Amino acid sequence: MKSQREMLTPQMLRYDDFDDRAETRYLPYLMYFHRAEYRSATINTDRLGFRISHGVAGPGSVANPPKGPVRLLAGSSTPFGIGATDDRATMASRLWSRYAPSIPWLNFAGRSHNSMQELLLFLMHRELVPEIDEIVVFSGLNDLALSRLPDAQRGDHGGFFNCGEYFDQMEELRASHRKAKRGFGRRAAGPEGEPHVVPPLADRITYAVDLTSRHLAALRLLAGPSGARITYVLQPLATWVRESGSPEEKAVFGELDDISNFWELYGDIATLETGRRYADALRVACEAQDVRFLDMSPVLAESVTGNDWLYVDRAHFTDHGTEITSRLLAESLGLS
Repeated sequence: MKSQREMLTPQMLRYDDFDDRAETRYLPYLMYFHRAEYRSATINTDRLGFRISHGVAGPGSVANPPKGPVRLLAGSSTPFGIGATDDRATMASRLWSRYAPSIPWLNFAGRSHNSMQELLLFLMHRELVPEIDEIVVFSGLNDLALSRLPDAQRGDHGGFFNCGEYFDQMEELRASHRKAKRGFGRRAAGPEGEPHVVPPLADRITYAVDLTSRHLAALRLLAGPSGARITYVLQPLATWVRESGSPEEKAVFGELDDISNFWELYGDIATLETGRRYADALRVACEAQDVRFLDMSPVLAESVTGNDWLYVDRAHFTDHGTEITSRLLAESLGLS
């Protein structure tokens, strides 16, 4: 028998294949990025791994940008378009083809990226898009979600998804090179196996906002010569928009909850109150950076009903959700 997810969102099976851990593409500095030149009826990427967007002038991507100025939609998996039934249904494509078509939009988002990875992605590919009119960073969830990691994994620049596996593998590599030494040069013994205590929510919000602020400051320096305007949009987690979703969302979310530990890991950040607190802190940080800020959750909440099926899971949109969000984004930011 097919699951609710398979029946209601069959395109997600293609994303499962796209995200196959056995096919993960590891890159220097960035850690991981999308599979390059991936082809399917649902999702297609260019030679670098950026998703292809479609607009009034045809398709385009970071590796194959149209001539002249462009707009970049940056961030993580939500602007990348996880959940969209095809490339034309992603946010970058809807902006370019309908809601803000005056300048082409390129999909500059990275699946499962934090704000540091978003910054590095721009740094590594900046030369491919010399004329940038606008940069919209549609992000925020991952830095807050990853703030629960141990200090040793977060470091000074933030943790990344599956970084526990990375550190475990690096320790095995060090151990393979380590030779027993006597006296001079021996490793000092230290505590092992101490349980990790997740920091209080207030501390995690402060930590995530600080990371975002630092990385936005660096993005401003990198993008400065182009004169591009930068806007930071806090992405709308489903539970930051409304406490209860459509019938389809309830069916899919309930099924996903049976096979995941979402509420155990992220229950405290998934509340409406946390979403507002996080948005308020980000707004202050963005104002200090002279970066436009938009909290998308209340904007979306005011424009939908309980029957609007917006999400394929709590972070990613259906085509309908993308369509509404793209329109509201263009209207809220005055994009044409």
